[in-house]
Amino acid sequence: MTPSHRKPPEPSRTAGAARPAVSEADLPAVQRRITTVLVAKEMLGSLGVPLSTALTPTPAAEISGTESLSGLATTAAVVGAALAALPLAALANTHGRRAGLLAGYATATLGAGLVVLAVSVESFPLLLLGMAAFGTASSAGLQGRFAAADLAPPERRARAISAVVWASTVGAVVGPNLTAPAGEMFAGTAIPAAAGPFVWAAAVFTLTGTLIAVLLRPDPLLTARALGTSDDQPSEGPLWRAGLAAVKASPRARLALLTLTVCHTTMISIMVMTPVELAHHGADLDLVGLVVSCHIGGMFAFSPLMGRLADRAGRLTGIGLAAGLLPIAALVAGTASGGHAQSAAGLFLLGLGWSAGTVAGSALLTDSVPLSARAAAQGLSSLAMSAAAAIGSVLAGLVMAQAGYGLLSTISAALLLPVAALLMFTALRHRPAPQ
Repeated sequence: MTPSHRKPPEPSRTAGAARPAVSEADLPAVQRRITTVLVAKEMLGSLGVPLSTALTPTPAAEISGTESLSGLATTAAVVGAALAALPLAALANTHGRRAGLLAGYATATLGAGLVVLAVSVESFPLLLLGMAAFGTASSAGLQGRFAAADLAPPERRARAISAVVWASTVGAVVGPNLTAPAGEMFAGTAIPAAAGPFVWAAAVFTLTGTLIAVLLRPDPLLTARALGTSDDQPSEGPLWRAGLAAVKASPRARLALLTLTVCHTTMISIMVMTPVELAHHGADLDLVGLVVSCHIGGMFAFSPLMGRLADRAGRLTGIGLAAGLLPIAALVAGTASGGHAQSAAGLFLLGLGWSAGTVAGSALLTDSVPLSARAAAQGLSSLAMSAAAAIGSVLAGLVMAQAGYGLLSTISAALLLPVAALLMFTALRHRPAPQ
């Protein structure tokens, strides 16, 4: 093995003051390899979540004895993702990205096992506990995109993030189609059919963790610190405090965090109620699935284009596109009134706007905080997005029940007003002075 092909050693936590383990000349090759591993990780790991959560309401209703509690299992997964965001970020901050991602998928594997046990013994509290742990996989997926940005040069950072976002297409499209075979596979065994998808998910998460442990080397965050200075080492104190301080100190970081939170809330609020609205107008499950597929395509399939846009035209341009697309999507979907083609178009635009805001917002947040506080600020954004998903889905149901889908879409569109206002203020503040 020649020296040029020798695996670089893992940098230590305090490598910022020592000799870097990866040279500047080797950095592009290392970045390409890390991005490839993260894309493969996301393709594999994203299979597990939809593979199981698509069927969760059914066993939840059977075990609890009432359909009114069937949605709590999915809610528990969302809450679990939110609760895991900062602890996983803290692990990454102290021990590197690999440690945080491994902990996330290990916890999700444990959660899948608890769900299998809960379904077998018909314990609803154990089911909720298992789903909360299972939701950690979503938080690991959210934070995985930031790992791709650690070593990417600023002019290619959004494209690195978008590559990992794009990889989620595999799980979003293929995962739900595996639920039936996963259940049938265990027919005639001690494992109930409803628990079968979670056995598959546990296996998928185990493979994902193995991939991370073996191939995500050198650790991207620790390597970035090794190439930096002593000021780039992780700050002391509670992680949430460091994240808040970093975001508070940068107007662009505040815009990024607001963009990520609002775009996710708008998308979730409309998306979760669209199947209900379609059913009110006579749509069958096949048609609902087609509309949801259009939405998924908008979310993930075009993310590389959004990354290229954010890198070439600027992060603010990408956020501006999101601030324009999401209200249009809400208007199109909210006025469909049973027009299924219009609903599909609205949901596609909704996904496209989410993609633009997520990619550009993630890149802007990474750009705008010091390396020493990067993991803290990114963990804060993952917490905000997961919490927004939980709150948005609950409030959307209440608004839908009381006022209808049209008003829900209008309110969701109005959430973009603060983003647009802060975007204009930020753009004007950073406009070049006239010569």
